[in-house]
Amino acid sequence: MTKKKLTQIDLVKEYFIKNPKKDIPHPKVVDWVVSEWKKQTGKVFRDPDRAIRSLYQKGFLIKIDKGVYRYEPSFAKSKKQENFTAAQKKKILEKDGYKCVVCGKGIKDKVELHIDHIIPKDKGGKATIENGQVLCSQHNFLKKNLNQTETAKKMFINLYELTKRKGEKTLNEFSAEILKVFEKYGINGHIDWKK
Repeated sequence: MTKKKLTQIDLVKEYFIKNPKKDIPHPKVVDWVVSEWKKQTGKVFRDPDRAIRSLYQKGFLIKIDKGVYRYEPSFAKSKKQENFTAAQKKKILEKDGYKCVVCGKGIKDKVELHIDHIIPKDKGGKATIENGQVLCSQHNFLKKNLNQTETAKKMFINLYELTKRKGEKTLNEFSAEILKVFEKYGINGHIDWKK
């Protein structure tokens, strides 16, 4: 019986399988796989970032933070179950009144609606009615590129600045209070709020 040829992605997988349930920073993975690949093949591992990203996109890894990944064996095995069924999508649309939970636009406004995981699949979010929400394509795109809390913080910063310019004191104070909660809990500190 011939031994299966080692691939770069297999080597990255091997590292995470040997280190389950740990939040592992990207450089630590890269250092190990580059060194191990050289030892085992005598060649240079050209793009370990791509292999890590590929495993994350396939649902093998959970992205914990920028450049930090985790292998959860039970999550990786159940990944196929994480998409909403047609029946769940219908219930989520009904629950949210066939409208985007962010802007309130819906089918009547001729916007495309998406069913979104509140806690994203790649962070362990389950396909349940409670973890589902309706977003218009614009807000779903924003969430995918930022994340739920980053999107919310940016929206409140915009509201804060707009109400400050327009002299709408109550809404301005409300926005400031929400932004203080972000600060209190250290959520998205990389997004600056100029008071």
